[in-house]
Amino acid sequence: MNLVRTAMLLAFMTALFMAVGFVIGGRAGMMIALVLAAGMNFFSYWNSDKMVLRMYNAQEVDERSAPEYYGIVRDLAKNAGLPMPRVYIIDNAQPNAFATGRNPENAAVAASTGLLHALTYDEVAGVMAHELAHVQYRDTLTMTLTATLAGAISMLGNFAFFFGGNRENNNPLGFIGTLAAMIVAPLAAMLVQMAISRTREYSADRRGAEICGNPLSLASALAKIANFAHQVPNVEAERNPATAHMFIINPLSGERMDNLFSTHPATENRIAALQRLAEEIGTVSTPPVRAGNQTRKSRSVPSTGWGRGGSEPPKGPWS
Repeated sequence: MNLVRTAMLLAFMTALFMAVGFVIGGRAGMMIALVLAAGMNFFSYWNSDKMVLRMYNAQEVDERSAPEYYGIVRDLAKNAGLPMPRVYIIDNAQPNAFATGRNPENAAVAASTGLLHALTYDEVAGVMAHELAHVQYRDTLTMTLTATLAGAISMLGNFAFFFGGNRENNNPLGFIGTLAAMIVAPLAAMLVQMAISRTREYSADRRGAEICGNPLSLASALAKIANFAHQVPNVEAERNPATAHMFIINPLSGERMDNLFSTHPATENRIAALQRLAEEIGTVSTPPVRAGNQTRKSRSVPSTGWGRGGSEPPKGPWS
């Protein structure tokens, strides 16, 4: 059902893009919009992963430089039947992670230093399994295409302001059509993009739990990451809010409901779904904490050798 819903939303966004082109320039405008969308998607298909990794100054690691982290990804990729992705670390105190790449053969996963320091071994495994689920379902490509289409629709909406209203012969809907192209279409595109993102997160949670074998570890990780996201800013994400949908938890703000303007489902809803899955498969583990309650009140993200200028030795599973 999630796959069908995603396909329907993508089809709607493509139709919306062509409709805006039609409003601006009639049939010719619609064809130009279609060609433009194809060109932008082609560019994003080949270059989006490099752009995002460079945007967050991600550093690639291997089995020698990050043996436990790399080993977790290697073992999970084997469990999922996936090729080994490239593995990156982002020097950022906010616990978070994302996946990118046009297909499983050219995928990359990235985790922040804050995530490696704040979470346990099993929780990190749950998070990386979630990211590998995105790779397996090709969500990285889907979300790249939706982000590109949403941006293009907004751009065409701006064009409509300058060209749509002055060409009545090419714009059969007149002023109303121009107004819709300027305001309604970009808003609708943004809502569709966010709806697709929320749909894919639920699917990746379930598949990630299957890959790592413990839904409650992923649930516990989500709760901890959500807690830290309220307290630790992600400066790079604030500068590039269009990339927020890529992360396992929204790095910009903590949404508390599955509202239309959220890029992620509510963490509480995701945890509840994982708990139900754990009951279905009979997983026995310590119940995760609830999102919104601080897990370690006396401790913030530790300063270690992973961070900038850290002097204390690493603690926990990453020592």
